[in-house]
Amino acid sequence: MSSFPKLSAPLFLFCLAAALCPLHAQQMRYTFEKGLMGSPFKLVFYAPNDSIAKVAAGNAFKRVEELNEIMSDYRDGSEINRLSATSGSGRWVPVSKDLFEILAVSQDISAKTGGVFDATLGPVVQMWRHATRKGIFPPDEEIRDALARTGYSKLKMDARSRSIMLMQKGMRLDIGGLGKGYAAEEAIKELKKLGITSAMMDAGGKIVLTDPPPGSKGWNINVSNGSDSLKAMQLSNVALATSGPTYRFMEYKGVRYSHIVDPKTGIGLLFHVRTTVISPDGTVADALATAFSVAGIKRSKKYLKHFKGSRVWLVEKQGESTAEWNMLE
Repeated sequence: MSSFPKLSAPLFLFCLAAALCPLHAQQMRYTFEKGLMGSPFKLVFYAPNDSIAKVAAGNAFKRVEELNEIMSDYRDGSEINRLSATSGSGRWVPVSKDLFEILAVSQDISAKTGGVFDATLGPVVQMWRHATRKGIFPPDEEIRDALARTGYSKLKMDARSRSIMLMQKGMRLDIGGLGKGYAAEEAIKELKKLGITSAMMDAGGKIVLTDPPPGSKGWNINVSNGSDSLKAMQLSNVALATSGPTYRFMEYKGVRYSHIVDPKTGIGLLFHVRTTVISPDGTVADALATAFSVAGIKRSKKYLKHFKGSRVWLVEKQGESTAEWNMLE
């Protein structure tokens, strides 16, 4: 990475007083990558110099690590797992601002999509993780038992005390369906605090974009439908998320089950190919990519009216053929 040429002392002092000349300095492109939340996080932005860039990237990744401590269901001591452990106790549990906020978004999307998105699906997700590792298909009784401990209506929220109550014993929260989108949004906020206005955060395929790169109309983004169709787009000040079973699935007796589980059946999707959602907010884009994957084209068209400013490209199997709903053209 290049750096500024040497400045004379008076000019250097002037720039320092003006926060390193943010209005006049040449903006240079910086790229930082780090493995977080089980996925590669790639941060690209334009800043006036190396010093600001390193601080910005450090703050952004630190923020994601803080959120992982709160939201990861893989970590025994995480805040979300401690909350899950209180299920069925009848207690209101005070939670952090971040956890309350992301659960509030989740509950709102659950209500607007008829429960096809559900943060209480943890028992089912845990069951399928175990089944995938063992290469077995869970028996019907186990699926029914896991499903009985889910349901977004069993999660109660009190905004005044910023507290949560999980009504039934054995509930377990899993916000993997929107956590990376939320983390990407929060990382971008750290950059904005330092005056960085042109940035892209790719959180394992959940992407948040701010202003275009200098001299450009937008960030160059390629979106695939899961097969041979690719769409190149120039985007800015939006977020997008793509969901599909390309890399994460379970194959049993010749049938491929997606890692995305239908909250009504407790079984991985069979018909889903690929869903891409573009929304004003990264958390919403992430959640809708999952929700619309479960709902399919017909129902998703009805649900979309609740999410202004969102666009969808959804491809699903229908028998031996595929159906496509493409709002990105």
